[in-house]
Amino acid sequence: MTERDTVFSGSIPKFYDTLLVPLIFEAYAADLAELVAASSPGSVLETAAGSGVVTRALAPKLDAGARYMVTDLNAPMLNYAATRQGADSRIEWRQADALHLPFDDGTFDAVCCQFGAMFFPDRCAGYTEARRVLKPRGRFIFNVWDRIEENVFADVVTQAVATVFPHDPPAFLARTPHGYHDIARIRDELHRAGFRDIEIQAHEKMSHADSARDVATAYCLGTPLRNDIEARDAGLLDLAIDRATKAIADRYGEGPVAGKIQALVIVAGG
Repeated sequence: MTERDTVFSGSIPKFYDTLLVPLIFEAYAADLAELVAASSPGSVLETAAGSGVVTRALAPKLDAGARYMVTDLNAPMLNYAATRQGADSRIEWRQADALHLPFDDGTFDAVCCQFGAMFFPDRCAGYTEARRVLKPRGRFIFNVWDRIEENVFADVVTQAVATVFPHDPPAFLARTPHGYHDIARIRDELHRAGFRDIEIQAHEKMSHADSARDVATAYCLGTPLRNDIEARDAGLLDLAIDRATKAIADRYGEGPVAGKIQALVIVAGG
């Protein structure tokens, strides 16, 4: 992972939320919200909340007296998420590092994190912090993307953008969001953080978009892949989007388009 991989700033949060969230995140957010709400937690911590797609799905499922702390290390993303959420006195927004949580031991009934663990520079530290702030019998519920070959749009975009920079292909998608899919490794790191009851399941879904260009734009402008491209040559950003659009259209049509996505969903307890 490079420093650019964690920079979600400028126009990235808007493109992320308007294009990428409905493309790949909403369906998994609904699943995560169901898992968290199933135990009727009185207090929930969300880490790496991004643009708030899980927050919007989970808040309506929590009890009226529940406390919901929503955090992210990235201030622009967290601020954007807060603007997208209706007024809710149960929710507190706070910039926080998942590896150094500013909360007392045993504070929350549940900790959840959607597609954030892949960005942790030290996942064992992040998992240890999640366990620390959980109450006894609390649950840590999170998901990560499976390998890029199981996520066809991300794979096609990566290959297409590589043709623009054949000598130094931007590899953000394969390197970071789709770079943490080894189940044995995930289980081992959770064990080392103190979790003992661990369930990991692969969940396949279909990703839908109105057009091939929407998919290309979502990945090229709504993720730090944009940073990877601009670091090489900002003047070639439009060409990268065009190449990705053509590659998707050649395989799936101009639109509407649909393609397989797959994630690993993890539930861990003490």
